Amino acid sequence: MSTTLGIIEGFYGPLWSWDERRHLVQKLAPHGYGFYLYAPKADPFLRRRWQEPHPPEIVSELKNFARTCREQGVRFGVGLSPYEIFNRFDDAAREALTQKLTWLKRIGIEELAILFDDMRADTPELAQTQADIVHWVRDQVSVPRLSVCPSYYSDDPVLDRVFGDRPSDYLYNLGRLLDHEIDVFWTGEEVCSREITPGHLRRVGDLLGRKPVLWDNYPVNDGDRMSRHLHLRGFTGRPAANAAYLHGHGINPALQPTLSQIPAITLAESYRQGPDYQYVHSFRHAAREVLGLELADQLHTDLLVLQDAGLGRISDEKKHSLKACYEAFEHPAAREVVRWLNGDYQVTDEMVQTQ
Repeated sequence: MSTTLGIIEGFYGPLWSWDERRHLVQKLAPHGYGFYLYAPKADPFLRRRWQEPHPPEIVSELKNFARTCREQGVRFGVGLSPYEIFNRFDDAAREALTQKLTWLKRIGIEELAILFDDMRADTPELAQTQADIVHWVRDQVSVPRLSVCPSYYSDDPVLDRVFGDRPSDYLYNLGRLLDHEIDVFWTGEEVCSREITPGHLRRVGDLLGRKPVLWDNYPVNDGDRMSRHLHLRGFTGRPAANAAYLHGHGINPALQPTLSQIPAITLAESYRQGPDYQYVHSFRHAAREVLGLELADQLHTDLLVLQDAGLGRISDEKKHSLKACYEAFEHPAAREVVRWLNGDYQVTDEMVQTQ
């Protein structure tokens, strides 16, 4: 049994180029990736400045990218984060949201995700208010698929520490209040879950009254600590048996779009191969497909340094030798390694707090 895979571009940090997005879709569509959700935290017009229109050049690029997705058989959607709208859903907020929804429809989206993640939630009856907002949105715009990310999208207590204690029975209440046709995102037992099991997904599905769509925070590497590491290894801790309890499995990719293709392909292989899946073998197979034999072997050789040690534990001498090595390859993935070594992908706490 399989599940629909997808890309959820939902990370903090520097934006990808449109060519990088197109190449990713073209590479992963043949591996069963069937949806793409555009929701980068660094696009202010989807988040903190959501009430303002996107610049015309971005509108044009979004329309072109939506067309590319359709050509590849990939459902294109946008994740809108109307910042803290649930704390004051008044007439002014409704008017601004109406204008935004009209604009989104013109782009040609096939999915709309309303994202309530990573915002301070101080409103009483949070689940009821959020369900009301999502149903209001549904009545304003007709899209084939509507989805929502809850404020508390994981069991992880870090969400309560950062955004305030979750209301009692929040997830159960949200699931019961939301129309059954609306999808709900979930990241697992942790924000960045090391393992996601059928037993956990069954419990969450029972709470929500529907199968969740997994928002998988691997191989994402945003944030001050994670951006110092390249997440390259094949997926682990996601058994193929999860498919029976999911309505989709989207991965939040790394800041490096070409390198992200490697673990993405291994996830597809893990579902396809089931109990025969081997994550190291799959990494080598995927790396050779994306990079070619020589560069793939070099990346495998350096895996301990790039993924485990990270920038903070690489000496200047080793960094210099690695840069010289990867500069010799004419490949976008090699350039991503060099940029990472130069610190170009570093995500600061300030970026996370302001995006």
